[in-house]
Amino acid sequence: MKSITRIIICITSICIATTAIAQELPRKVQNIAIEDHNNNKTYIPEWGKKSLLIFYVDPEVPNQNSEVVDYIESTECIVSPNIRGLGIVNLKDTVYPNWLVRKIANARTAKNGATILYDTNHHISKAWKLGDCDNKFVTILVNKSGELIYYYKGKMSKSEQQRFLSVAQTLM
Repeated sequence: MKSITRIIICITSICIATTAIAQELPRKVQNIAIEDHNNNKTYIPEWGKKSLLIFYVDPEVPNQNSEVVDYIESTECIVSPNIRGLGIVNLKDTVYPNWLVRKIANARTAKNGATILYDTNHHISKAWKLGDCDNKFVTILVNKSGELIYYYKGKMSKSEQQRFLSVAQTLM
């Protein structure tokens, strides 16, 4: 009987913790200094002027959410003058040399014109309380008021992709 009680308490605790996590959004976050392609300190562009779609990516899993990224690019379903999209590379968690990751990312930027910035020491994940982002492709939405309104770490299921797209549509 004691083990059944412990199991019920454990399950209840997990449910309460999950609810608390879900209730923490939206929450205010700050624009913080990270690095640009020339290793210069910079802030996230358009902060407070536009809503932001940010892909915060560990270079070890750059294609973890390629399905939803490809969908966004091919349909332009989140293209709006109110939204700025960019990538932030999580250099702290990668096993690859930072110079190599930067070289590859800079070459890609030259081809597609995307804005890519670099987080060398978990500045984003710490400041925005995202938790462990190692081996994760983190999808983030920050509204014009500087509120984190959505983030998801890891591979998105179909239902999570739909939830993300729905939230993103509210920013347009």
